[in-house]
Amino acid sequence: MTENAISRELSFPELFRFALPSIVMMVFMSLYTIVDGLFVSRFVGSDALSAVNIAWPLISLINAIGIMFASGGSAIVARQMGESQEKEANRSFSLIALANVLLGTTLAALCLLFLEPLMGFLGAEGILRPLVADYLNLLLLFAPMSLFQMLFQNFFVTAGRPKLGLTLTILGGLANMVLDYVFIAVLNFGIRGAALATAMSYCIPAVGGLIFFFLLNRKGLHFTKPSRQLKLIWESCLNGSSEMVSNLSGSVITLLFNLVMLDLAGSDGVAAITAVLYCQFLMNALFLGFSIGVSPVVSYHFGADNQNFLRKTLRSCILFTVISSALIFGIGLLGAGPIVGLFFNGGAVEELAVHGFRLFSIGFLFAGINIFGSGFFTALGNGKTSAAISFSRTFLFTVLGIIFLSRFWGMDGLWLAIPLAELLTAIFVCWLARILRSEYGLL
Repeated sequence: MTENAISRELSFPELFRFALPSIVMMVFMSLYTIVDGLFVSRFVGSDALSAVNIAWPLISLINAIGIMFASGGSAIVARQMGESQEKEANRSFSLIALANVLLGTTLAALCLLFLEPLMGFLGAEGILRPLVADYLNLLLLFAPMSLFQMLFQNFFVTAGRPKLGLTLTILGGLANMVLDYVFIAVLNFGIRGAALATAMSYCIPAVGGLIFFFLLNRKGLHFTKPSRQLKLIWESCLNGSSEMVSNLSGSVITLLFNLVMLDLAGSDGVAAITAVLYCQFLMNALFLGFSIGVSPVVSYHFGADNQNFLRKTLRSCILFTVISSALIFGIGLLGAGPIVGLFFNGGAVEELAVHGFRLFSIGFLFAGINIFGSGFFTALGNGKTSAAISFSRTFLFTVLGIIFLSRFWGMDGLWLAIPLAELLTAIFVCWLARILRSEYGLL
């Protein structure tokens, strides 16, 4: 197997440059997701934007499978590469990819089969119900492409080719933007146009990854005869459980936000929270991309038992995360008006969303350390600790915030649920790091 960039002891500037394609990839993915929302809101209407958000928990359920195998599996494969088990790494990668697409596609088929009761559970009623159905029917059919896209985002980095992953993601994003314009603004396909544009954009990184790992990278990480060690599937699931929990919890939280917003402010409230959640995805993309980019390096050197490099890297990453968090908080607080205003043409919905985003931005002060902390423990192979962080951040503390803060402070309490969850999770991460430092010798 050819020399891989993750095997070198990178300085932090070099590490950041290595992670930069993953950062740009995540930012770009969030941008073209936002463009989706902009086209839907501007050309179809706020009800359609609400329908996209109501449908999203089910899409996230499918994506959670791909994210779980991508993050958990890439850590295992990178560790095997660090232990110089190149042939076994290829076989493990092949088994993980096969399990990913089989399990995810089966789940998508079940969702299509039981779509009517599922829509009722999501809260799609009245005028929103046919919009949600149109959106989900198309996207669920393209589940295999979505699953491969998720998988290859991580494994391009593990293969030492993050720039290729970035290029394919950018091409997919540009295709999505162009097709959004064609299908929604020109051909007037409505919400079906948004779903079709998104589905077709999945195919570019998915097909590109299949060609690369099947045909073009035979001297590096590539598809081969899958391993027969089925315990790798369980290990990948367990190790990637934190990222899966984060995605699934996000689905539940989105559902809860939608239901409470429908009660407090009707479909306008759902449209407002949709715009704010899009913006949150963009602001957190830096931390998500940084964690994806750094994780294979950490896994490799952990497998190689390079403790000194890991200690130095961890200190630099924490400093970078703290400074970045402060900057993103400032951008969110000061730029709430123009950022959220992109989605609406004034009125009560925009006013509601801008006010909410200013309160929401407090959470960015703590989100970075939580996302990085969860990703770092995944890279070390400690899926249980990583899952505990993600579960606390994206579900436990957020649910408590939604229930209790909205009861006492109404709409403002609902907006502050996420900042409260991020603060409590940051305290939890610091506590975990303190009690586990002796196990890894990194702090």
